[in-house]
Amino acid sequence: MSATQPKAHAAHARLVVVHPDAGVLAEAVASRLVTRLLDVQSVRRPVHVVLTGGTVGIASLAALARHPARDAVDWTGVHLWWGDERFLASGDGERNETQARDALLDHLPQLPAENVHPMPSADAAATPEESAAAYAATLAEHAPAGAAVPEFDVLLLGMGPDGHVASLFPGHPGLDVQGVPTAGVHGSPKPPPERVTLTFEAIARARQVWVVAAGAEKAPAVAAALGGAPARETPAAAVAGTERTLWLVDVAAAGDRAEADPA
Repeated sequence: MSATQPKAHAAHARLVVVHPDAGVLAEAVASRLVTRLLDVQSVRRPVHVVLTGGTVGIASLAALARHPARDAVDWTGVHLWWGDERFLASGDGERNETQARDALLDHLPQLPAENVHPMPSADAAATPEESAAAYAATLAEHAPAGAAVPEFDVLLLGMGPDGHVASLFPGHPGLDVQGVPTAGVHGSPKPPPERVTLTFEAIARARQVWVVAAGAEKAPAVAAALGGAPARETPAAAVAGTERTLWLVDVAAAGDRAEADPA
């Protein structure tokens, strides 16, 4: 199959979908997300979605804002969460929440404010740990009995060139956090240094995990993650949904896999 057309193949319960470029990838993620929301709403409510930041992540939200089927979704029954956040003041342009509001949320008048669950900002919490604890409490309020977090219907993750997802970085202490769904992050190798993140345990509760990556600089990390690299070296290798795991990438990020035969 030509590398200029989307192509998918399954491997170890994962589906890898390759799109021609970052622009097409963002549009495809938006279409896929609309379809997923409509499908889930036909069988249960509410729907829980975890958003991501990053260039393609925010571009996907912007594509969703202008999608012709956007208003077919009953946004009153959708709850929005974040996989990680920069521990900065509310409204800071570097916060994933701020960028998501500009790209999508502010264009959804049907979306109730109480359905949007940002991680507490630096002017609402004294430390990343305080923010993480408050977010864990909010997650628990919406979780099934006995669970720490909702069973997220879609959990979107961007991935850095180093293979990090959320704010779980290679070799970083956050990789070892257990027993809680959130963690404060200090000394992030990617600025800003203070962040809040979901832990691997929280991510593992998602029904579907979608890893979205574009650009040739991501190709080594994509190859490592799909090749089963250790989580301490490539955290993206350790994420998976309970029902489905999608790797949504462009040709540049796919590298050699762009022309691989379906497995």
